[in-house]
Amino acid sequence: MKSILATLLLVTLATQSFAEELKTLKDVPYGTHPRQVLDFYPAKSDQPTPVVFYIHGGGWRGGDKKTNPKAFLQNGISVVAINYRYVQNAVQDKVIPPVKAPLEDAARALQFVRSKASEWNLDKKRIGATGGSAGACSSLWLAFHDDLADPDSDDPIARESTRLYCAAVNGAQVSLDPKELREWMPNYRYGAHAFGLPNINSLIENREKVLPWIQEYSPIEHVSKDDPPIALFYRGEVPVVGASPKDPTHSGIMGVKLAERLEEVGVDVVLVHPGQEHEKYSNSTTYLIDRLKK
Repeated sequence: MKSILATLLLVTLATQSFAEELKTLKDVPYGTHPRQVLDFYPAKSDQPTPVVFYIHGGGWRGGDKKTNPKAFLQNGISVVAINYRYVQNAVQDKVIPPVKAPLEDAARALQFVRSKASEWNLDKKRIGATGGSAGACSSLWLAFHDDLADPDSDDPIARESTRLYCAAVNGAQVSLDPKELREWMPNYRYGAHAFGLPNINSLIENREKVLPWIQEYSPIEHVSKDDPPIALFYRGEVPVVGASPKDPTHSGIMGVKLAERLEEVGVDVVLVHPGQEHEKYSNSTTYLIDRLKK
């Protein structure tokens, strides 16, 4: 009995030592393009930790993975922050439509992180995505899309799941469809670059032609009852569907419409915007900490 206890003690100490030795890893490649890199901030723990998966904003045309992981690390939650190919990189590489590059990069990075679960002491089941603007849109796309895992692939990373435990996002675009966006907000004008088009008028004129792309890359098109819990945070004006807000690209009107869809199918959703606060969740960080630690 004493030898068994001694062995268990050694294993426990070894696990603790391993967790404490984990260091922040910068610019870890998950693909071959220079922008397909991520940073890993490990939380110290003798048990596999939950993960916040951060996707930066910038319209899929700019931005960087730099983030402050302190609040999550203090709560025993590791953080992964990714870079991804911009739409202009996709145009150069002849990726069609251009938005395919940043969204599929996010999926591949998530699979890569899951493939590192044992090495990095991660709980691959408890991964919550977050980001702002385009990063929020990418997070929602991952949250709602059917699993992109290929169980028959020769690539072990491709066999990993792309499904999320939860997502909490800021100022998210929820659709790339100019028809419904203009119905919600007559002054909406963002998103044509996702399909390699110059402006919103061009996207409207070519809507039928690119409709399959719109349906594939708009998060709201993939909503189903098996989706994970979602939290949506917006700033600016009180959202009024049919109005023309000062910042339509990040308007809470989109959150209102997505929340309606999620509630229709029974997905747990928190919506916070001017005029509608939440007694428990003041921002995406508080939501993720609470959800991922349950």
